[in-house]
Amino acid sequence: MRLPSLLAVFAHPDDESLSAGGVIARHSAGGARTAVVTATWAEATPRAAELADALRVLGAGRPRLLGYADARFPPSAPGSVRFCDAPLDESVRRLVAHIREFRPDIVVTHDAYGGLTGHPDHVHTHRVTVLAVQAAGLDRLYPEAGAPWQPGSLYLATHPDSAARELGGVLVRNGRAMYSVPDQWVTTTVDVGPWLQQKLGAVLAHRSEVERGALPGRLVGLPPADQARLLSTEWYIRQDCSHSSAKGPGDLQGPPALLLQ
Repeated sequence: MRLPSLLAVFAHPDDESLSAGGVIARHSAGGARTAVVTATWAEATPRAAELADALRVLGAGRPRLLGYADARFPPSAPGSVRFCDAPLDESVRRLVAHIREFRPDIVVTHDAYGGLTGHPDHVHTHRVTVLAVQAAGLDRLYPEAGAPWQPGSLYLATHPDSAARELGGVLVRNGRAMYSVPDQWVTTTVDVGPWLQQKLGAVLAHRSEVERGALPGRLVGLPPADQARLLSTEWYIRQDCSHSSAKGPGDLQGPPALLLQ
């Protein structure tokens, strides 16, 4: 069975590689169409260029940027509104246009917490994506955004409590809140070890984040065994899209095991 086409929607350049880089690489290597929509940063910025490099490593095509500003760094998109402040209807419409143009079998995005860190842009990306996935299949919503298309499933990138206890000390800075979900909420656990080098290469393509000591920079300084422990498993919560008309499979490839092995 062919792997389903996959559209990943994340808040910032590097979120796609850190949260779902293994699954993106896995689907691309299996011949599936893959693409990434990024909510923040403008095309002519260094981080957009780094994103393009990361997507080449993952096999995910060209960057698709909504062009909003990062909530914590307005110069990320000079002259544009912060993503969290943009009219919700406008943001949903922009994303619907990408969904209808790409026509994915599945969509991947942040969970409702916005991942371990709970960044406000991550949380808002979750909200916009959930609405856009629903709206994309309804022909009377945003007709100017293209012919309707309903993805088969939506997958939320997450961390179960058990993994967060083990990994969170490295992935989240000391003193900051950490957000994870009960283990039983996780529906799909994917071993992305065979694609670890691609995932790590994509993470390190975000050079400005490496240089400033953000998570990509902290990862590069770790021994290979620790890098593998942190990045070789990805967890997701699957949500069906009830009025699905997508052609082809709507399942992300990976066993439904719940716990980190």
